[in-house]
Amino acid sequence: MSAPLIALQENIGAELTDAVTSGGGTVVPLDDADALVWKTGPQDFPTLPANVRWVQLGSAGVEQWGDEIAKHPDVTFTSAAGAYSDIIAEHALMMLLAGVRTLPAHLAATSWQNAELADGVGTLRGSTVTIVGAGGIGRSLISMLAPLGVTSIAVNRSGRDVPGATRTVTADELDEVWDDTDHVVIAAPATAETAHIVGADRLHRLKAHSWVVNIARGSLVDTDALVEALRTGTIAGAGLDVTDPEPLPDGHPLWTMRSAMITPHDSNPTGPRTAALARHVEANVARFAAGEPLAAVVDRDAGY
Repeated sequence: MSAPLIALQENIGAELTDAVTSGGGTVVPLDDADALVWKTGPQDFPTLPANVRWVQLGSAGVEQWGDEIAKHPDVTFTSAAGAYSDIIAEHALMMLLAGVRTLPAHLAATSWQNAELADGVGTLRGSTVTIVGAGGIGRSLISMLAPLGVTSIAVNRSGRDVPGATRTVTADELDEVWDDTDHVVIAAPATAETAHIVGADRLHRLKAHSWVVNIARGSLVDTDALVEALRTGTIAGAGLDVTDPEPLPDGHPLWTMRSAMITPHDSNPTGPRTAALARHVEANVARFAAGEPLAAVVDRDAGY
């Protein structure tokens, strides 16, 4: 089989260009291409010629791509889902540990406060973490939590067992495991069904020592309800790499709450992200060249 002809977004970088050639592809202009690798968002996305059969996107979440995908019913779109799992799971673990060990309060201290701070320090060991959205990120996080003595409950769309989880439930069954939950990590895609999946009712059913970590999309958490739960001490804290609204405006209450940790949607930083995407692109180009199923095909009906 001849090498597939792959077009690249302008100025996409040498690492991704090399990934295409390493996967067996030949870089060509878009008008001559079988496929397109597009790293950034849908802004400035080109009109696709009829010869393009596949588009590889650079993001794991594709909610902003709905209109473009709908315009091209005969084109296969693949996301970067799974490519960044380990990187983002590491960030979620960092936030969980920092929260449970009350790192924000320690960092804010300007004097030696052993008695005041030590009483609030907890441990992940022996706790139960429910992972809402146990795809690639969730599976990676489960493997990181296991050596720490954490029990993981996985929540996914299908209800199929997730390796390493002590229990797997569907999103419809989430309330069945909520009372057994100490901490929550949100890693689900943003869809109409997942909007505010953690709202006031579920926040009030958590425990006073519970931490909520969101490394998915801000829309999955009801921000006003979260602020109230933090203000009243209903839960211990929140670690947010994503917010609603995003960017989080200056002056928002979350910025000054010591029980809230905010990172500016950088759980997948530029250096590691580019290398991970390059590996994903190389593998998918090789699959495309061999006529094999592509990884992370976007499900048009599900929206991810």
